[in-house]
Amino acid sequence: MKIKTWLLLSYFIVMVLPLIAIYFLFASVTAFNKERQVDEYLSVYEKIQKMIPLLDEPDLYSANGERGFLSELTDEKTTISLYNSDGLLLYHPDGDLFQTVSRDLLFKDLYDLKQELRAFTYKQPVFDDEQFVGVFEIEIRRDELIETIVSRGWVVTFAIIFIFLGIYLTMAYILHLRLNRRVNQLMDEMSAFASGYVATETETGKDEIGELKQHFYTMRKQILAAQEAIELEQRAKEYLIATISHDLKTPLTSIKAYAESLDNNGELTEEQKSQYRKVIIEKADFIQKMLDDLTMYSLLQSKNYELELVTVEGVEFFEMLMSGYEPLCEKKGICLTASSEVEGVYEVNPQQLVRVVDNLVMNAIKHTERGRSIWLKAFSKDEALPPWLFPFVKERYKFNFKRNAYVVVQNEGEGIEKHHLQKIFDPLFQVDSARTKKELSGTGLGLSITKQIIEKHGGTITGFSELDVGTCFVCSIPKKEGSRFETA
Repeated sequence: MKIKTWLLLSYFIVMVLPLIAIYFLFASVTAFNKERQVDEYLSVYEKIQKMIPLLDEPDLYSANGERGFLSELTDEKTTISLYNSDGLLLYHPDGDLFQTVSRDLLFKDLYDLKQELRAFTYKQPVFDDEQFVGVFEIEIRRDELIETIVSRGWVVTFAIIFIFLGIYLTMAYILHLRLNRRVNQLMDEMSAFASGYVATETETGKDEIGELKQHFYTMRKQILAAQEAIELEQRAKEYLIATISHDLKTPLTSIKAYAESLDNNGELTEEQKSQYRKVIIEKADFIQKMLDDLTMYSLLQSKNYELELVTVEGVEFFEMLMSGYEPLCEKKGICLTASSEVEGVYEVNPQQLVRVVDNLVMNAIKHTERGRSIWLKAFSKDEALPPWLFPFVKERYKFNFKRNAYVVVQNEGEGIEKHHLQKIFDPLFQVDSARTKKELSGTGLGLSITKQIIEKHGGTITGFSELDVGTCFVCSIPKKEGSRFETA
């Protein structure tokens, strides 16, 4: 039950309870009155009938009438009042005489035995030879009823007090259980979390406190996830810095050694000097490539960084993108097959897509032995699907030519093991453990940068590989919205 509903219900109970108590008090008095009404009425009527002959004496209503015996007819419950024909009070047990009442009041309710809450009253006129001489009035108090009302009133009053106390204590206890204790528990959990301790989640409930508690648990999970992500990012940055520092140290050491040799050793031949200068340039180029990759990787990691996209015609742009790699492949004795069959209009960052294809092709050249093949193609229609595409790629990848064009880079080689294939886009991951080799390797950031650039274009990159067969990377590039080729 919601706390709001529970408080409203409690308020309703507290407001209605006194009305119920008053009702039961009135009902009990009424019931008691009805039970005694008949018997009491008959008893009073009989008593009054015995008194009427004694009071129906005309002499009692004269100025000098003898009225001393009337005191014997009265008691604590019974009162007799005598009035003469002018309404003058001639007798009353309290002795307060010679008061006059109006004739209207004097003649009101004659011969009527009135049963009121506090007393029975009866009035009757007295005649002397048909001449009106006065009125007597008999009043018999209902003290037993009054005492019962008072006693029951006290009982009900004390009952109401005890009920109120019971309700107050019950509500206070329930309030403690439903509100105070749970709020204090939530505050303790918040304080503990602020101190670095994560308490076990407890039952939340379905009321407002439960919702607040559930929001706190959700917020705590988000904070913990954010902290974990920050810690992972921090560790990744530390690892990145350490790795880059190590990779920079090696070529810098070589550059320093060769430079010192050129500066200090006068016995070097011109051929050796030329070779040393060439090594220095290669090492410097490697350092520059590493710093360029690191800069680009840092930019792409920023959530606020957006690529500047321009609209290009697919035919011209992708033909340019697929060209220029023949000399590199010929130098290493690799057979390259490159082509482009792309239609439509695209929004791309040309410089960064060139970087993507460069990274993929250079990675393929690095892992392809002499005499083997590399295939490179961009296409946007099902008919242009290359026949040389590995069968396992066709089986596992679903092309969507309605929305995308595709760039595929595939090479023959030893392939990548499955457990390595899942990590190839992680920064600094290298399958061949090239960091332990003497020859210069890549920075380990190339595929990670490639993946982020493709995703910044709204596309995807997927790697496929089988041992002793080869590796294939498929990049999707979305067509520009509204292009007539988009739904072709």
